[in-house]
Amino acid sequence: MILQHKPPLHLTYCLNIHPGETWAENFAAISTKVLAVKEYVAPDQWFGLGLRLSQQAAAQLAGNQALIHEARDFFAEHQLYPFSINGFPYGQFHAGPVKEAVYDPDWRTPARRDYTIQLADIFTHFLPPEIDGSISTVPCSFKPWITRDEEKYAMATNLAAVVAYLAAIRDDTGQEIHLGLEPEPDCYLETTSEMIAFFKDACLTVGVDEVARIMGCSRTMGEELMRRHLGVCFDTCHVAMQFEDLSESYRRYVAEGIRISKVQLSAALKGASTPETWEALRAFAEPTYLHQVKGMCTSGAQIAWYDLPEALDEFKDFPDLDELRVHFHVPLFMPSAGALGSTASELTADFFHELRSGACSHLEIETYTFDVLPAELNPGDVVKSIAREYSWVLARME
Repeated sequence: MILQHKPPLHLTYCLNIHPGETWAENFAAISTKVLAVKEYVAPDQWFGLGLRLSQQAAAQLAGNQALIHEARDFFAEHQLYPFSINGFPYGQFHAGPVKEAVYDPDWRTPARRDYTIQLADIFTHFLPPEIDGSISTVPCSFKPWITRDEEKYAMATNLAAVVAYLAAIRDDTGQEIHLGLEPEPDCYLETTSEMIAFFKDACLTVGVDEVARIMGCSRTMGEELMRRHLGVCFDTCHVAMQFEDLSESYRRYVAEGIRISKVQLSAALKGASTPETWEALRAFAEPTYLHQVKGMCTSGAQIAWYDLPEALDEFKDFPDLDELRVHFHVPLFMPSAGALGSTASELTADFFHELRSGACSHLEIETYTFDVLPAELNPGDVVKSIAREYSWVLARME
């Protein structure tokens, strides 16, 4: 939905909340769940879509004019406009263990590059005139998988190929599509500083050289294209997991001239390191997703675990732990649950003021864990739950 026109600001929710790996499943969710959410949130307005297309769904759509026309007609009839795509999960995202497989294939591989290009091609059929489109993607790789500088530059080279492709789309159609790397705990890019360093040390060096080679342009133009078509997907849960201030991180990207492609509004679990907190966290140790844990010690040192079950086994070895944050995307509207709260409290009035400034035009609610929440915290009907997420955001945007 359109929150403001000058500067433009659009709000959607990510359709990764609805299970489905095929386009038929995706379209069924749009024609039922999305329309029901729209009826609650914006019955008489144009309603933005944050598509989630797996590689399987993208392959089914690519080049299939009948399916594309059917979707476009449906979007027009029901006042739906796609302006963002979640290109992070390549394969299965529900109904089974996902864990670190969500990062595979990573940006070292042609498979990730080609899938992202396929998403861009599909996007050209759906993106409304005069609106830019964002695609979010993995933060290069899972950190333990990258051991050599050569891999860093290989990832920058593959990203540069996509930048050149997006630049060619803009030249041919006038449509501006940009790609956002999404820093995430324990990935190759997880902190603001790591994202900035990778952009400067790899994307603006090897990456720009590759863009200039493909496009046959100068390095100056290559850097302009890199900055236009590659940036960061700013996930507020992930930033808060690093104990970073959201507004400060946001302003750092702006100061560095790194495009904020999309802001994902989301929240992590947090709590003081007490026996009550650790006991409450046991209910969140579910087998589907990777739930990284970050702990801040009274000394200022940080402790990290790749997944919640490991932290539950080892936390007693760190008696000076002060505060915990757990990568579990809880609802923004979730109240404190006993010893547990959420990082939704980090989304301050100052941060929402930054969102209205025009540095980024795309906001996406990114809560996808309703079906794996502990039973006592599950709010029930997913449509009403998403509508509550919108209410939470809209109240603070005002």
